[in-house]
Amino acid sequence: MSYDYLVVGAGLFGAIFAYEAGKKGKKVLVVDRRSHVGGNIYTKETAGIHVHEYGAHIFHTSNEEVWRYINQFAVFNRYTNAPVARYKEELYNMPFNMNTFHAIWGVRTPQEAREKIEAQIREAGIGTPRNLEEQAISLVGRDIYEKLVKGYTEKQWGKRATELPAFIIKRLPVRFVYDNNYFNDIYQGIPIGGYTQIIEKMLASDTIEVRLNTDFLEEREALSALADRIVYTGMIDAYYDYCFGELEYRSLRFETEVLDVENYQGNAVVNYTEYEVPYTRIIEHKHFEFQCQAGDVNPKTVITKEYPHVWKHGDEPYYPLNDEKNNGMYEQYRARAQQEKRVIFGGRLGMYRYYDMHQVVEAALSCVKSNL
Repeated sequence: MSYDYLVVGAGLFGAIFAYEAGKKGKKVLVVDRRSHVGGNIYTKETAGIHVHEYGAHIFHTSNEEVWRYINQFAVFNRYTNAPVARYKEELYNMPFNMNTFHAIWGVRTPQEAREKIEAQIREAGIGTPRNLEEQAISLVGRDIYEKLVKGYTEKQWGKRATELPAFIIKRLPVRFVYDNNYFNDIYQGIPIGGYTQIIEKMLASDTIEVRLNTDFLEEREALSALADRIVYTGMIDAYYDYCFGELEYRSLRFETEVLDVENYQGNAVVNYTEYEVPYTRIIEHKHFEFQCQAGDVNPKTVITKEYPHVWKHGDEPYYPLNDEKNNGMYEQYRARAQQEKRVIFGGRLGMYRYYDMHQVVEAALSCVKSNL
């Protein structure tokens, strides 16, 4: 064996494991089928702007250990996620808060807003919600549902809200304060200079070798023979050749443009909540690093339109569909994975779980403690 560990996937989970293994003197081979490291947090400079190539990524956590850990590798700015929702020609603040309620109904106090929502819930008269639409209306009333939930959710899932099960939406965040901060976490920010530097620093070790444009599943036998143990962050069902069936994922398509304008939409993220607009949001990347507030303003901007669609073989699987059917199938794969002596599964795809970045860090560090 040439290596102690073969890490499949050069994203955040794999890079953390490789970094920690390298610190302990282990020899690690990291492979990734993409042409770059970083996984979905990869950022690339375009027109002097750090572009989030695979969608907006805002690091947020209330775990001080996680925050200190990630700050070893980059300096983070004070970015606060405060998306704007656009419904037809109307603009609303997200998450649902007093600014949203004032724009919809003209109310000014929390009590007035509560009364509006409660009246609409009573008027709907929904007992036990039978689908997502009824569940959402029973939580926030019809006005908020129609303008800010219905179309966006249908685009995300690729189905009408009346066809989606109620349990998908267990709750909807409603805040009776004038605060547009999307997250409640203590720590929040974007690395100055982008995310790719974080992964590059993690993998910059004499004991770590990185091979890009390398598909583990196509070269499984040869690659597996190189290491004592394997850390696999790809699709768990693909690893087992779909023996229990294909897990379902949602995929995304991105259209990125460089525009000859200084400031396109005035915010990093604008959600388009009406169903007739095919994309779910437009990201304007320069706002992640306050480039419109700087002294020397870049005369160009870069925007990305994000289109969700059904995953099929050959597409990138961005997040799992954690409904009852798929979770039941995943439990079969997980039971088989627990019998493995050499292979460790991790990350969104290896654990079939929607993780934010801070949760990936937590899971990777936990994996390190259990296996190194």
